[in-house]
Amino acid sequence: MTTIDLSGVTKRYGTERALDGLDLTVEPGEIYGFLGPNGAGKSTTINLVLDFIRPTDGEVRVFDLDAQTNTIEIRDRTGILPEGVSLYDRLTGRQHVEFAIESKDADDDPDALLERVGIADAAEKKAGGYSKGMAQRLMLATALVGEPDLLILDEPSTGLDPNGAREMREIIREENARGATVFFSSHVLGQVEAVCDRVGILRDGDLIAEDTVDGLRDSMPNQTRLRVTLDRIPDDSSAALAGIESIAGVSSVTPEGRTLVVACEDHAKTTVLRTIEEYDVSIEDFETDESSLEDLFVAYTSDTGGSAGVVR
Repeated sequence: MTTIDLSGVTKRYGTERALDGLDLTVEPGEIYGFLGPNGAGKSTTINLVLDFIRPTDGEVRVFDLDAQTNTIEIRDRTGILPEGVSLYDRLTGRQHVEFAIESKDADDDPDALLERVGIADAAEKKAGGYSKGMAQRLMLATALVGEPDLLILDEPSTGLDPNGAREMREIIREENARGATVFFSSHVLGQVEAVCDRVGILRDGDLIAEDTVDGLRDSMPNQTRLRVTLDRIPDDSSAALAGIESIAGVSSVTPEGRTLVVACEDHAKTTVLRTIEEYDVSIEDFETDESSLEDLFVAYTSDTGGSAGVVR
């Protein structure tokens, strides 16, 4: 039995196509990272799983149940941290969690949940006075109510500082170790790379790549990251960056002080080094390392990388 199964799902809004024949399977007990640029169809996919919207064509099943006819049972077994949700300003943090406990007919301790997400000291504070990070922690607490079989997290690290993001990752791992399946969408690619068993990359309503991070790397063996340390920053750094980015085979260029981090195909490395020297700077050192998830994401979702195909 799969936890999430979308088969041939298409969703149109008038003449606009959000999803086009999407096939997506999430297995029980895995942590699945769902990536894609804005407008790719990630939120549409989540809303279909939760039956907030209906597909134009295709079938959506969760826990091997039809998402349209078994909506209540599915939601009772699912914890949801939606993106951009609004809290009830006049309710305290504890009241929010108590409401979630009552709605699911669960027996959780609200104070224990607030302690777990790091806002126990704000339990009696009205949510209207919460910071963005505190609000995100509170919504995570409500998502954990009832030990759900499935956690759906949409941009879970929004508003969190580095410590908060680390604590979020720890909770995700703990819930997964308990037996929960975790499905989350994020633009913070490091978060996905740190915890996910598999990653799916969506572009223009199509799942263009799906595999482990290592598997995605293996599918693009020529993609490397070149780190070039210069004696100084070029006088016209904007022109230098644009010149390097225009090289065939280069996916991205990121300056880090006097170091340029260039995601590129192997055949482009020599051209990159020669081009840099054209801007009257000296190369003190350079090294290559394997692509990060961010490099792979750029390669798959850019106009030049989108033809890489689906990886399974």
